[in-house]
Amino acid sequence: MQQYHRSYDKKIGAGTGGRRRSFMDKRIAQMGGVFTATKVADKDVKETTRKRGGHLRIKLKKAAMVSVVAKDKMKKVKIVRVLESPNPEYVRMNIITRGAVLETELGKVRVTNRVGQDGVVNGVLIQ
Repeated sequence: MQQYHRSYDKKIGAGTGGRRRSFMDKRIAQMGGVFTATKVADKDVKETTRKRGGHLRIKLKKAAMVSVVAKDKMKKVKIVRVLESPNPEYVRMNIITRGAVLETELGKVRVTNRVGQDGVVNGVLIQ
């Protein structure tokens, strides 16, 4: 038996002329959090927040050290400043985000994790 209606490929239309309705409203629990602007500082400052189900999330407010992978070894190195960032304003304000290039005592390091959500700064050494 062949299907009479066309397959659904539009955003609003249902193929019959009727509008598609969303089956559920948005909930407050589905909202994202506020952006954690992790800054370069002399010592780490962390903040824990309770999430749904009793889970805890550690937000890194200020960072002093970065865990660097260099030649199959992990080292903790002091951060000097932010050199490059996807947002040029973050370079001036020394805000660390994923993909940012940091100047450290070991050399240039690219951040590989989401700092504000993980609670630590991880990176890879750039030659």
